[in-house]
Amino acid sequence: MIITSLYAGLLAFIFLALSARVVAVRGRVSLGDGGDPEVLRRMRGHANFAEYVPLILVMMALLEYQQLAAWQLHAIGATLVFARLIHGIALSFTRKWFFGRFFGTVLTFTLLATCGILCVVQGLRGIGLI
Repeated sequence: MIITSLYAGLLAFIFLALSARVVAVRGRVSLGDGGDPEVLRRMRGHANFAEYVPLILVMMALLEYQQLAAWQLHAIGATLVFARLIHGIALSFTRKWFFGRFFGTVLTFTLLATCGILCVVQGLRGIGLI
């Protein structure tokens, strides 16, 4: 799992930055976001990353295990890093950066669907249905 490991490591640094951004404002509220829009934005940037990245990485690892072409894995990994970076910046570091939020979301959803389709195809091949 060399390729997936590379991208998991890079994504860990983005997650660490998003986590630190939440911790930096956490003292303002006792629970939840306390109605503070900046705390909410940072929390959602962090949570959104945590909601999508693990599943895509798991599918990527499965595809690597099943020997998907290295260029395809790098395309998935690089796109995921870029998508989550611009989305994280849009939510956690800015008040309104439409480009980052919109295209980060679109790219993430595209990867989710693409990896899902590739996993289904690999599974069907594995059981001899295609």
